[in-house]
Amino acid sequence: MTTLTSATDTVTRDALAVLQPGFTGTTAPDWVLRRVDEGLASVALFGRNVQTPEQVTALTAQLRAEREDLLVAIDEEGGDVTRLEVRTGSSFPGNLALGYVDDVDLTRAVARELGRRLAECGVNLNWAPSADVNSNPDNPIIGVRAFGADTGLVARHTAAYIEGLQASGVAACTKHFPGHGDTAIDSHHAMPRIDVDLETLHARELVPFRAAIEAGSKCVMSAHILLPALDPDHPGTVSPRILTGLLREELGYDGLIVTDAVEMRAIAGTYGIERGSVLAIAAGADALCVGGGLEDDGTVLRLRDALVAAVRAGELAEERLADAAARVRALASWAQKAGGAGSEPGAAAQEGTAPGAGAGSGIGLVAARRAVRVTGSAEPLTGPAYVASFTSASNIAVGNETPWGVAAELDRLAPGTESGVYGGDAEDPADAVLRAAGERRVVVVVRDAHRHAWMGRALDALVARRPDTVVVEMGVPQAPARGALYIATHGAARVCGQAAAEIIAGAAGARED
Repeated sequence: MTTLTSATDTVTRDALAVLQPGFTGTTAPDWVLRRVDEGLASVALFGRNVQTPEQVTALTAQLRAEREDLLVAIDEEGGDVTRLEVRTGSSFPGNLALGYVDDVDLTRAVARELGRRLAECGVNLNWAPSADVNSNPDNPIIGVRAFGADTGLVARHTAAYIEGLQASGVAACTKHFPGHGDTAIDSHHAMPRIDVDLETLHARELVPFRAAIEAGSKCVMSAHILLPALDPDHPGTVSPRILTGLLREELGYDGLIVTDAVEMRAIAGTYGIERGSVLAIAAGADALCVGGGLEDDGTVLRLRDALVAAVRAGELAEERLADAAARVRALASWAQKAGGAGSEPGAAAQEGTAPGAGAGSGIGLVAARRAVRVTGSAEPLTGPAYVASFTSASNIAVGNETPWGVAAELDRLAPGTESGVYGGDAEDPADAVLRAAGERRVVVVVRDAHRHAWMGRALDALVARRPDTVVVEMGVPQAPARGALYIATHGAARVCGQAAAEIIAGAAGARED
């Protein structure tokens, strides 16, 4: 049932202000412009909204013609999770690659250059970085999105990333509080649960978030995770104990708290998006991410009216909603003043950044090359190769649109290279690959081979029959090294594929472990 409200009503404007919705199209729909005029303070961009940097710049300009201080958010982690380069693959390696190099100046420089590109396009809030400690190697949703499994390493790179990104005038949003790294379930699909004691949580999960707060992260994103040691009844996003008691009061965080997408099954399947949104604001969240899967005016109106109705019914304190909206507007004001800091000529190469961090310098490729780990040796290619990609279903955060692998880059370096894609439900992959490859060198590309038993079996069979096989692991390199040459890229960004292809083709010096 729709609540009848006035567009100028304070509560209604506050309810709109706390929403961060997505939409369809590469220009702003009329309904988005109407809601901005009525009080909507943020919008979110996804891959479906992106064609070119110039188009995104025009889109954000169109939006800001309605409201100059509008927050425009995006989920641009770099690495496997990219929206600006959703159709080509990212120019920047992701967190695991940066953590493997373990050079905080490099991480800071990469984040600053990524922020500069976002700022040039008019994006001023980035839902990154991930501060999760990937302590569970079988984690299906974090993996290479984390800087690593070592708490101290994750903390120092989280801080460096925030510093670099915000130096470009783009607000960082550290996620997924209080930590998504020890989960075996993807919260897009169901409710994850972490059964560890308070001592472990404080010594592991919370350390990077403390570093993020110290580094001045403008935003923190909540996780839809049940942590019984903190709250046995409510997942983080709707838990007053976690958002208000822990994050606000104990850790002293005073910035914006935004939820992970409320349409994810962990929330939508447990509470419904309307009730879940009310509970989240009541618990201490200030903004509601929605729009990865729901991107229509009806969804915005449903959430707006649910919040207004909850205030009218006394279920949500009007002061709490007003405080949340005020925090959104405060971040919007900061972003408006900081805007353009990263788009000045040479801005990314100022004091405190790594060499080569200036605009157009290819800092992402520099970082990707440094992140490669090579085991074994093989003669460089003397002709075209055959690239076999062993694939499994991508998680929703990564998506299926973004290309990955080494085939395109290897074909550039060794013209005539061909490729094929193989899944676990097909015929024996080893036989199929060898038939397709003929006499050409076989290059097998995998992601998280340790999580997929069929990949391990197929790799063993291939290497036994073709000992000169090259194996490229573009996920978490947890499985044993296989092949004459084993290359761990620590991520599947386009530049990670380029760095691996250079080694295979002999265009770069391989480091042996």
